[in-house]
Amino acid sequence: MTIWLPDLSSGSGPLYLRLAERIEHDIDNGILASGAKLPPQRDLAYDIGVTIGTVGRAYALLRERGLVSGEVGRGTYVLERNGIQPSIIEPAPLPHEGSRPVEAPAGKLHFDSTAAPNVGQNSTIETITSAICRDFPDDVASYARNFPEHWFRAGSAWLGRNGFAPSPDTIVPTLGAHAAIVSIIAAVTQPGDFIVFEHLTYTQVARSAGLIGRRMALVRSDAHGIDPADFEAVCAQKHPKVAFLMPTVQNPTGATMPAERRAAIADVARRYNVLLIEDDLYGALTDDRTPLLAEFAPERVFVVGGLSKSVAAGVRGGWLSCPAHFRHSIRVAHKMVTGGMPYLLAELCAQLVLSGEAAAIRARSIAEINARLDIVRKTLDGSDFNIAANIPFVWLALPEPWNSGTFKNAAYGQGVLVDDEDEFKAGRSDQVFHRVRIGISAPRTRSEVEGGLIKLRRLLDEGDAGYDSFG
Repeated sequence: MTIWLPDLSSGSGPLYLRLAERIEHDIDNGILASGAKLPPQRDLAYDIGVTIGTVGRAYALLRERGLVSGEVGRGTYVLERNGIQPSIIEPAPLPHEGSRPVEAPAGKLHFDSTAAPNVGQNSTIETITSAICRDFPDDVASYARNFPEHWFRAGSAWLGRNGFAPSPDTIVPTLGAHAAIVSIIAAVTQPGDFIVFEHLTYTQVARSAGLIGRRMALVRSDAHGIDPADFEAVCAQKHPKVAFLMPTVQNPTGATMPAERRAAIADVARRYNVLLIEDDLYGALTDDRTPLLAEFAPERVFVVGGLSKSVAAGVRGGWLSCPAHFRHSIRVAHKMVTGGMPYLLAELCAQLVLSGEAAAIRARSIAEINARLDIVRKTLDGSDFNIAANIPFVWLALPEPWNSGTFKNAAYGQGVLVDDEDEFKAGRSDQVFHRVRIGISAPRTRSEVEGGLIKLRRLLDEGDAGYDSFG
């Protein structure tokens, strides 16, 4: 009789996570068949030389992913997979040493953020916040149990653009766009479900989804966004429940999906019954007139937006629009995921939008961003980069012999924080881009932007011959 033991000789990260991933790998590849009984925790711990707690955490993670069931007195068994054996795309790792630091070091120039620039919005925020505290003391002091109607009107007004005009009864106020996206995923998927991401994307969503047991399926993109043919292949093979997209100004590439591509993606999603999350956070900054993806498939598209890139990231303001029958479940999921919507922030965001102040601040932010983009064009003239009007980041191609991670480290040595391509990879990818993203909205002044870009230009011109990795 052959005794199954997991191979932990490769991989990195915590032992329990490596063990869970190896068991999942063996399930997906038929080594552990449906109905197979996993070894008792104590026995497996002894056989592979780990603690019982390590095995227990691994088995618990597998249960969250919907791969096994555990019953007291009977053991842990591999669940039926309906004959489907999809290959696993491992989730992007949590932040660790060598990735973006949890707290960035002091004294560094932040080209690793795309939050709205400081254009004096604090005075407007102070005035409105003071008035809310004066006029609604009881509401500020308590939990937000009832949402005023104007909170929904504000979301409808902010998310609406081009021909998209969501009804207030489709709106859910949220603690920013990120919380909105994670709440959608939590509400409409189960542990073990696949979620489609591009190879390069906003990975904080992918990592958050991984933490709650969802799995990643990667789809290829080109200069116009997600490739419909590859999206269809992924849908046919992995049967995902949701796809996360940024059709208007994809982060980090800056690509905007043309209307015919959006129609093709909507058609594939409809045929395979896949829900679509349309992150329109950067779309609110653009003059792009392409119809939103939601206009092509309103019955299955969730549109997400917020104030972080246009007005102020610190107020944590966001909204989502959803097919009406999802609204209640997403509101509940948002409360469970975030702890609830604070009255002060929700009222502040609503008043900013409905008073017209948010639009005024956005206009000033756009003017400042474009002035800084002019500095980018001048300082990096001759380099290869993707740039778009009104958008506070640049996707810079690196010349030989630079690779993305080494350039990031070299920039760090010069006192400049940039994001390498690994920061945007949702899972292990065979694609290499040799690019970095440069955000230009966080530095306090335009002169700081110029100074940081000059340092980066010097690195580009000198190559890595001038970079001592042991310095």
